[in-house]
Amino acid sequence: MNSTQEEKLKLLAGELAQDIKTGEDLSALSARLVRLTVEAALSAELENHLGYPRHASIGHHSGNSRNGTTPKILKGNHGEVQIETPRDRLGSFEPEIIKKGQTRITGMDEQILCLYAKGLSTRDIVEAFREMYGAEVSAGLVSQVTNAVLEQVKEWQVRPLDEVYPIVYLDCLVLKIRQDKRVVKKSIYLALGVGLEGHKELLGMWISENEGAKFWLSILTELKNRGLEQILIACLDGLSGFPEAVEVVYPQARVQLCVIHQVRNSLRYVSWKDYKAVTADLKSIYRSATEDEAVRELEKFAEKWDEKYPKIANSWRVLENLCK
Repeated sequence: MNSTQEEKLKLLAGELAQDIKTGEDLSALSARLVRLTVEAALSAELENHLGYPRHASIGHHSGNSRNGTTPKILKGNHGEVQIETPRDRLGSFEPEIIKKGQTRITGMDEQILCLYAKGLSTRDIVEAFREMYGAEVSAGLVSQVTNAVLEQVKEWQVRPLDEVYPIVYLDCLVLKIRQDKRVVKKSIYLALGVGLEGHKELLGMWISENEGAKFWLSILTELKNRGLEQILIACLDGLSGFPEAVEVVYPQARVQLCVIHQVRNSLRYVSWKDYKAVTADLKSIYRSATEDEAVRELEKFAEKWDEKYPKIANSWRVLENLCK
């Protein structure tokens, strides 16, 4: 849109705004603008299809011409709007802006999916559209939209993977979701791969009741069945049995445990008055430039804190052995 067109729109908006007093007035104006804009666009499409403007003499005996209009109700953010769609005598006109059989303006499907993702039932979504926009959306339409996306999700879940990912991050998030009209906690398993060109790719997402090494083993097996033959570095948290699960499926992969998880687990044992001091001493370990320096810092940490927090140093020694 150029500056001249934008200036014309501003002048038009200023004139129209003078009659707007309430939110209902604004909604009614929006609906009228949608109708006028869509009808003008459809008319321009038909003109392009026929090859001549309305009432032009070159249209006489051309073999095709305008043939009135057909009413159609469009649904969207503006509510329901009745438009008149133009027709041609041969029935060969196929509009692109609002296709034949289309009753929803783009954006409505996204809103349905957004409400569905928030845990609303089909009936709740129907009622939400009725209250927000005054639009009647059938339960069948909601199911059709959500089912179409679920099919795409299933295809994505089983898609083939590259043979090699140099780095794969494996982690689990615990989220609250709505299920059977209740809010419950679910574990969301994530596998994020870094490809040979350095681009990140979400390899998959899985849902379970809680996190466990056995479930991770099934995920790793699935990744291998989908074509992932080699992982160079597997980045994990400190879950018991997790490194062993990786070794079963990818014995050549090097395991790198997440330092953030390790620090968090270590600080669970620490009283608040020692929190800053222990945190600072842990930094000396994981910020070491070499392995030998890290081992020396770990021994210093053990001498200082073992009497009070013996589990911390032991957990870092386990980490050291796993990463060798």
